[in-house]
Amino acid sequence: MSRAMPRSLAVEERIQLGLRAANRHMYQQDKIWSRYSNDKVDIAGTLARVLRTLNKSLPLDEPLKALSIGSSNEPQFRILESAFRGGFYLLDIESAALEVIKERIERQNIHHLHTIHDDYCKALCDTESVLRFRKEYLDNQCMTLITLHHSLYYSPMSFWDNFLSDIYEHLLVNDSVSDVSGAVHVVLMASRSDEPTSTTWLYNHFAGKFFDHSNDQDLNVCAEKLRATPRFDDAQVLTKSSRVDFFVEDFELFMSVVWMILLHPNVHTFSEAQQKEVTEYIYEKLWSRGLPLIQFQDHLVIYRGKGISGLI
Repeated sequence: MSRAMPRSLAVEERIQLGLRAANRHMYQQDKIWSRYSNDKVDIAGTLARVLRTLNKSLPLDEPLKALSIGSSNEPQFRILESAFRGGFYLLDIESAALEVIKERIERQNIHHLHTIHDDYCKALCDTESVLRFRKEYLDNQCMTLITLHHSLYYSPMSFWDNFLSDIYEHLLVNDSVSDVSGAVHVVLMASRSDEPTSTTWLYNHFAGKFFDHSNDQDLNVCAEKLRATPRFDDAQVLTKSSRVDFFVEDFELFMSVVWMILLHPNVHTFSEAQQKEVTEYIYEKLWSRGLPLIQFQDHLVIYRGKGISGLI
């Protein structure tokens, strides 16, 4: 479908908009991304297939419980809140995002929803902390579903193997009677792309230029390691890839998402001069030409149990 060309912006105006966008909260940036891209539609489609697998395997009267790690204010919240009435727990580092959820809990009198303000990299950093987290925050219960939707960006790949092993072993339901007793759903931007309008290329370009950082966060490589790990002998480790397009005719909103992709300021703190350079690049190469920001992303689903083939 053709798109009308955006109006031209003077240098001073677009720089001002770019700098202002860099100060938005992450949950506000994610809300823009959710509204003007098909990312959440893509994630929800796979999430629905995971739920179909769980519903086919588990007794209809069994209360389902879920833990969302680092994606508290995303649209998937509405799906998970309605499906997991046995208990729905949201762990997030951003207090502003959790305040949005807390307001809704009070306004709509939702008793099965619980917010946890913490950094998962610290709260779930090893086996001991995972067991303590389960006891203190999950009423010592294991979950039917654990989601990590764009959350692994905030931890190094060296952290993932033990982290995923620990939450799989100690936080996910282990019911030998069911064909599949639980699932972990992870979504992450692909680590490599030659497409200069892609989120992966932009991140690798600017993180490399300004912070000498190279992205090694490859979900497919992680999946291969998990398949070879004895702790996952009873699991189905499945992967797939998809494409997401994002565009909005408001340059400030467009730049808000760019800063989210570049992990500013939570991981990389861009100086004002660097922010101006990024803003000019995005304006000249993408937004002024009406080009969408493209995201190639990977899905990983870990099912506990092999009695039926899980969907992804």
